[in-house]
Amino acid sequence: MKTVAILSNEGGVAVQRTPKPTAAVPPSRQGKKMISGHFDKDVHRQLKMLALEKDTSIQSLLSEALNALFERNNKPPIA
Repeated sequence: MKTVAILSNEGGVAVQRTPKPTAAVPPSRQGKKMISGHFDKDVHRQLKMLALEKDTSIQSLLSEALNALFERNNKPPIA
């Protein structure tokens, strides 16, 4: 959104732009980065089903999987 003011004494147009609103970042996402990938729809479906069966979230399952990967590669499980 912008506001336009006409300056008659100078014969020009001054444009004043209002700052764009910044998206509010929820506290749970502050300092975090998105990790994503593109997989077949069957992978997505199976992951959703597993989350439902275990009464957990996809995010929690991905954290578990990343920690297992880290441990298998002698890295600390920090996910």
